[in-house]
Amino acid sequence: MQPRAIILRAAGTNCDLETAHAFELAGATSQIVHVNRLVENPSRLKEFQILAIPGGFSYGDDIAAGRILANQLVHHLGDALERFRSLGKPIIGICNGFQVLIKTHLFTGPAGGSEPPHPVGTLTHNDCGRFVDRWVRLAPRSRKCIWTKGLRDFEAPVAHAEGKFVPANEPSRRFLWEDDRVALVYVQPDGSPAGGQFPHNPNGSVDDIAGVCDGSGLVLGLMPHPERHVTPLQHYAWTRLTALPLEAAGLGLFRNAVDYVRQAVGVGV
Repeated sequence: MQPRAIILRAAGTNCDLETAHAFELAGATSQIVHVNRLVENPSRLKEFQILAIPGGFSYGDDIAAGRILANQLVHHLGDALERFRSLGKPIIGICNGFQVLIKTHLFTGPAGGSEPPHPVGTLTHNDCGRFVDRWVRLAPRSRKCIWTKGLRDFEAPVAHAEGKFVPANEPSRRFLWEDDRVALVYVQPDGSPAGGQFPHNPNGSVDDIAGVCDGSGLVLGLMPHPERHVTPLQHYAWTRLTALPLEAAGLGLFRNAVDYVRQAVGVGV
């Protein structure tokens, strides 16, 4: 039986189809569901083994990026989402989805093991003061994150105006590193640290952080778009490559989640 992924969308979401396609290429079946349908019947989450909140501009990013959708999740689906994670089911938030997740309890909740001394942080306006749409290189850092397990440095596009990750304070910054929750960082083309410098770090994120996970390694939030690099022909320079790889690096992230669900016990497959 194939694992089932639910792609949660709202008004303004615009990366749902790409995310669904990525999971299907990775071996799952996927279904796009509007958040209102899930609010009406939270028990529908039991039908799925993976949850994705894709990129876009949910509710036009009114008030703040991802705030309205995050409030819906917290107030109407908080218990259902915690049950989902407690059963060992992976969750990912990409770009706007990361902005949504960072405003929920899912990076600090009880399924995460040790608790941070403060909220992990927030996502704010890029240092350059404008929307950035370009390709970046990423390096995995976390050993516990199930999404990035075994991945090497890879390229993916970014497209955001509020992607700068800022820890809540210095204790939170140290905690993220000490508890192995920094999942991805921005690096230079040769793999060396981006050092906060544009364009390798496209937004000025503290410590070049591009993605973080929760204490269980099941929940991942990241600003880059791996779903936009799941086939080699999506690479910006594919015509200059002497040999195309069999699959693009971004697909490995989705394949990791699908393989984890297939192998894990008690995830409802």
